[in-house]
Amino acid sequence: MDRTASQIVIRIQADDFDGESEIAALIGGRADIGAVVAFTGLCRADGDDLAALELEHYPGMAEAEIRRIAEEACQRWPLHGVVAIHRYGRIAPGERIVLVAATSSHRQAAFDGANFVMDFLKTEAPFWKKEHRTDGTSGDWVSAKDADDEARKRWADS
Repeated sequence: MDRTASQIVIRIQADDFDGESEIAALIGGRADIGAVVAFTGLCRADGDDLAALELEHYPGMAEAEIRRIAEEACQRWPLHGVVAIHRYGRIAPGERIVLVAATSSHRQAAFDGANFVMDFLKTEAPFWKKEHRTDGTSGDWVSAKDADDEARKRWADS
């Protein structure tokens, strides 16, 4: 397979997305795809006081960085396609924030590709999250998590 021919779809949007439709479009009736791995990240309520997360991004730069990450994944593994959709704006607990999906002829490449994209998206793409509380107050901007940095480091040796 020519790895430069991988289909890459990157979108940053305020509106919700339909993961099944996005995956169906990524597969596109191709018979050479044997594996699809998809991750959907949701806004999680930590306790009862989170009303919403407000996500901001650096327009243009965020898309470019996610595309760079997806292209690197396609160089590392024989991926047929990658889709990465990230929302911005005010997102309530239980709502979708991000979709990352990878397709390949074989499952391990699809798993590794999707994990790689998600790990680097979390640590490299310019997004910021601010908490909004149920009492109407705004919380702090959410700091990066050490666990995300550790997850990204595992790819340095592969």
